Amino acid sequence: MQDIMMLVQDPAAWVALVTLVVMEVVLGIDNLIFISILTNKLPPENRERARKIGIGLALVMRLALLGTVAWIVQLTTPVFEVFGHPFSWKDMILIAGGLFLVWKATKEIHHSVDLEDHKDSMVGKTVTTTFASAIGQILLLDLVFSIDSIITAVGMTPHLPIMVVAVIAAVTVMLVAATPLANFIERNPTIVMLALAFLLMIGTTLIAEGMGFHVPKGYIYAAMAFSAMVEVLNMYARNARKRKRDTVH
Repeated sequence: MQDIMMLVQDPAAWVALVTLVVMEVVLGIDNLIFISILTNKLPPENRERARKIGIGLALVMRLALLGTVAWIVQLTTPVFEVFGHPFSWKDMILIAGGLFLVWKATKEIHHSVDLEDHKDSMVGKTVTTTFASAIGQILLLDLVFSIDSIITAVGMTPHLPIMVVAVIAAVTVMLVAATPLANFIERNPTIVMLALAFLLMIGTTLIAEGMGFHVPKGYIYAAMAFSAMVEVLNMYARNARKRKRDTVH
């Protein structure tokens, strides 16, 4: 308790907390896009419940991982080498997560392009399996992002309470933003393709990071922000043309 009171009175601790919260929220955008696309494939009555359960379990997972910070940090220790390049457990987790994202995004793009493919809209047993599968995939991807963000957090602050508060704040933002973002994506089909392209880029970046090629996160998020801005302008242009046609008729 005394240590927490000392942190509360330390300005440097507050700066670290704000920085870490912002970082966790930004890193959570990737996860949120994936959750939105994945849950939108469920029946409407199950979507919000799936988001809340998935994000809630993700919070529990992240807090549990924070309890094993010492073990998480050891994941950066090289395990083996390939052609002189060392690979750690973190690298292998990032590569596996990246491959999963690339596979999932490619599959969703195929479903969006192939209008004859309606397997995921079947009712009955398939929907129940899909709901369980959605929760499982949310947790699987969150595990990858959680390990990456926790290792980054450890490099920013040695104080566990700051990490816990930052994680809770970031997941709370995800919980609040999940449904509005999912509804926005569902109302705008072109946004779906853009979001899937983001997932492809993020998956490729994770694979590159796992292979030892560092890609500055700022470049990735700048590209995403620029693409989103262009798409917003396209949406305004389409709406303006639609209003003009409605006025003429």
